[in-house]
Amino acid sequence: MATSRQAIRELTEVLNQLWHLDTNRLKPGTDYRISPQGKAGYVAPGSNKARDRAHAPLFAYVNEEKLHNIETFAHFIKLLDNYETSTGVSEMATSEELQENRLFIDAIMETEVMKCAHKYLVKKGQSPADPGQFKRQLYDIWFRLYHRDKTGGEDSCGFEHVFVGETKHGHEIIGLHNWVQFYLQEKHGHVDYKGYKARKNKDSPDEDDHVLNLQFSWKGLVKPIGGSFIGVSLEFEVALFTIIFLMSTEKMTSVVVKVDEYVLELVVYRHGRSIGTSYPKLLSSNNRDL
Repeated sequence: MATSRQAIRELTEVLNQLWHLDTNRLKPGTDYRISPQGKAGYVAPGSNKARDRAHAPLFAYVNEEKLHNIETFAHFIKLLDNYETSTGVSEMATSEELQENRLFIDAIMETEVMKCAHKYLVKKGQSPADPGQFKRQLYDIWFRLYHRDKTGGEDSCGFEHVFVGETKHGHEIIGLHNWVQFYLQEKHGHVDYKGYKARKNKDSPDEDDHVLNLQFSWKGLVKPIGGSFIGVSLEFEVALFTIIFLMSTEKMTSVVVKVDEYVLELVVYRHGRSIGTSYPKLLSSNNRDL
């Protein structure tokens, strides 16, 4: 991706358009409440031991009625049990699961967020104008299976990694950057939130922040730090990371932009024609200095 001032300014402009169009985003304090609690500590490389600096869950409340009544959330939740967590274990997608993937793409494509992203990508020559062809492009980017672990069959895809989460060789959490999956796993006792990670000691998150760097355990393993949007819609995340993926041919793309009040580093790794991983890093919020 070109990193000229003009390119970054243009990217910032379209990402803020997506933010303002995201009418399915949940409202902090009303639709959900989070409890950031303590600052997470250091975790040694390869270790799965972390001091718990958060004795309560991250999510104190989520309006589940909205999750089930907003179409894109509802279709998303149906996808979460379609995957084998461990890399190296081949994914065997049923016809029903493939249909669920397509219905999810159909649903997000009905939103103004995805329509805006599509229009931008067509203008930049990165996507076909035909909505059906664009849906197939989205499918390849997010749902096409590939080999993450070279020892097995097709065991992963961008969607599974980013939105569902995976474990690598039973020793490491990889991916799991989505707040809905985090909330549902936390609700069922599978995730234990350990605390937030701050860039500086003075950078403590607010309860109404829409982006967090956090530490947690899942399936007996610890993720020392992971970035996640909070409360945003699925279409917002798909649109944002699809734009960055398609606007770059690099193996790893990292751009710093300001979206609403958040200064973010947005990271996307490529896996051929698909996303390997993508996530936000919160650098600053509420106009705090970097």
